[in-house]
Amino acid sequence: MLELWSNMGAGTQMIVLFFLLLALRLPVAFALGLSAFYAMWSIGFGLEMAGDLIATGIAKYSLLAIPFFILAGTLMGSLGIAERMIRFFRVLIGGLPGGMGIVGTTVCLFWGAVSGSGPASVAAIGPLIIKGMEEDGYPKPFAAGLVCTGAALSIVIPPSIGLVIYGVIAEASISSLFIAAIIPGLFLGFLMLAALPFARSGDAAKGAETLKRLLPADPDAGLPYGQRLRRSFVSSFWGLLTPVVILGGIYSGAFTPTEAALVATVYALLVGGLIYRTLTLRGLYQALVEAAASSAVVMLVVAYASLFGWVVTVDDLIGQYSTALLGISDNQWVILLVIMLILLIAGMFMDAVTIMFICLPIFLPVAQHLGWDPVWFGVVVMINLAIGLFTPPVGINLYVAANITKLPLERVAQGVLPFLITSLLGLAVVCAIPSMSLVLVEWLKP
Repeated sequence: MLELWSNMGAGTQMIVLFFLLLALRLPVAFALGLSAFYAMWSIGFGLEMAGDLIATGIAKYSLLAIPFFILAGTLMGSLGIAERMIRFFRVLIGGLPGGMGIVGTTVCLFWGAVSGSGPASVAAIGPLIIKGMEEDGYPKPFAAGLVCTGAALSIVIPPSIGLVIYGVIAEASISSLFIAAIIPGLFLGFLMLAALPFARSGDAAKGAETLKRLLPADPDAGLPYGQRLRRSFVSSFWGLLTPVVILGGIYSGAFTPTEAALVATVYALLVGGLIYRTLTLRGLYQALVEAAASSAVVMLVVAYASLFGWVVTVDDLIGQYSTALLGISDNQWVILLVIMLILLIAGMFMDAVTIMFICLPIFLPVAQHLGWDPVWFGVVVMINLAIGLFTPPVGINLYVAANITKLPLERVAQGVLPFLITSLLGLAVVCAIPSMSLVLVEWLKP
């Protein structure tokens, strides 16, 4: 064993040590940092370089979007915007066959254009959607599975924190990535609707009897449909306008994606403070604390990943592994399949940010060699990582959903299975038809 270890290069030892530390349940950021420190020491570079490398890794203007998008999503969840949005869509389409299943899917897609974070979306809209779906006769595990899947699309539907990080790593246009993700994100949401019939078992049989119920707290429950719809639209208007403000500003060129994150935060404060009047000092403090904690986790991973990436470059792991990957087959579809399988398996055990910093330096040269469009490849990667958010055994959305529903993780995982199948089908279609991602980019030309 020692001989095998000594025959490995420092970079390969670093990767093995990283997974070993993960197996010992060390937090991902510290596993990245410790394994990178070991490799730097093994190569013979002084550890005094670490501070400069970390500072360089996080001192990127585009990364400022991460904490502000997280804060904007947190504020909009705590200020009642999510509840108003759900009530509007429930009045609008809750009476269709499928009822709250369609409402839940729609709200998840809409909220993806607000939050940009999968786990944060589960926490913000999950309780209300799952409660409503239960009332409409859906089994609770299935409802939790729908929320897990729909919330995962938050890292695909723009603005997406994942696409911001991909754009930084790949040096690709973040605006183009946002535009390219619109059609694939909506397509995946449409495929989620195809999974709704799988809920027709057990308690779901009573769905027809309760399909027209509104949220218990709805003060307009006894009014005619037209009046309920009008009042719910007026109540939720400023929340529904959020994606228009954010994405419209980006695509029109009024501000950059990074500036859009700050605009979204200010907009949430104005809506909560001046229009809905739900903003309190205590609520603002709690939102700031929650957003700071979530941002710190992401940025700590980014910081230590910069060390990891530096070792990968210095030890030429990019050249070694990308050459090995290209040597698997002459067929680019076979190579794409291998990359997708690697990302999918990695997504079962690690978070999306870590996977991107570890894998993209190796995969991007392969994509460039094969002539793949980096924007399309970014969308494909993000869909794959979104699937990882709700894929057992470590899909983080599953844990958040299990926590808010008080269900065992296994039950939530069972509820996810129909959506996992439709999502994999959607990934295959987006891989096979690059124009689905690129047609809007060509049309809008950001």
